[in-house]
Amino acid sequence: MRLACMALTGQALQLAQNIRQCLDEYVDIYVSEKLVPDEDMQRRWRVHTFAKFSEAVERNFSAYDGLIFVMATGIVVRTIAPLLNDKLTDPAVVVFDEQGKHGISLLSGHMGGANELTRQICQSLGAGAVITTATDVNEKLAPDVLAARLALRPWPKVRIKSINSGLLEGKTIHWRIDRSLPHSVFYKRRLEQEGQTADLCVTSQLFAVLPEEKEQLEVVITGEKQLPELADLPANMLCLTPRRLIAGVGCRKGTPAALVMSALDAACRMIGRDRSFIDELASTIVKKHEPGIVYAGDGMVRPVKFYENDKMQQMIDTHQLDESDFVKKHIGIGNVCEAAAYCSVAARGGRIALRKTNFEKVTVALIWEK
Repeated sequence: MRLACMALTGQALQLAQNIRQCLDEYVDIYVSEKLVPDEDMQRRWRVHTFAKFSEAVERNFSAYDGLIFVMATGIVVRTIAPLLNDKLTDPAVVVFDEQGKHGISLLSGHMGGANELTRQICQSLGAGAVITTATDVNEKLAPDVLAARLALRPWPKVRIKSINSGLLEGKTIHWRIDRSLPHSVFYKRRLEQEGQTADLCVTSQLFAVLPEEKEQLEVVITGEKQLPELADLPANMLCLTPRRLIAGVGCRKGTPAALVMSALDAACRMIGRDRSFIDELASTIVKKHEPGIVYAGDGMVRPVKFYENDKMQQMIDTHQLDESDFVKKHIGIGNVCEAAAYCSVAARGGRIALRKTNFEKVTVALIWEK
């Protein structure tokens, strides 16, 4: 998860630094240039500066998976309001007061992960977490929360509200998993670990609701190609489809495929998966004939996409990706694996599962397509 934290005052900047220290993910900090006008101090404190707050928010709203604001909630609401798009794609937004007494999950609490992010930071800071989503307040585990944890995409969006409303009314949720999915057993095991009842079903059973089942809530995990027309979907049913996992890969010249595969294995284990979950590999056009990457894709029976450097540079600029001078000198751009993975998800967008990570002669980044 790529995170940014924004602050307007000196006290807020200090809290932003504390927040960065208490998270496993690295946090990019953005502050008013009035606070840190000296470039040496900016490098020493590892902060970015902005002249106008609203412009900085607009530029970074879609560049990060989560935004943390240390300031008054009213300022944040007025600033992000024109930028809101969709609850399934908007970033997580969390707000803290300058003294770190309260953390508010403001936007994308479930699918964006703002509720869990708020709880995590508040636990580290000793702050009070303000969570207002109804299912959380009533201690109900909503299916869209589980969808976010399992990297599943809800469809249709309107059913999220009706299923959660039924959950609040005391109805139970029954999960159906398409047994033809490559990782059906993984989903069943994870759901049962969360206390859910889940059955593996053949395709013909997925959307068939018996009279005695019409009062219970049904959530179906299946592939996008198996989704019925909306008019044919039972009224008590929500569908979840697996998101594609893209692996951006960079490596030194001559790196053997065994090292690339080993790096992919290690990267996937870091997010609780194995490399069979990877749907596509991505890299720079400069590596088009790199045997290690090409053979790794062949061995996994996965497509490998190579992107022109100018397109990857656009992703670097859009998502404010970190660049390496060494990589830029030899490749022509300063970021390969993250930029290539963002190219693969294209207009649909993506959320970082694993930021650029170095392994032996290989770098890997993992992105879930939105």
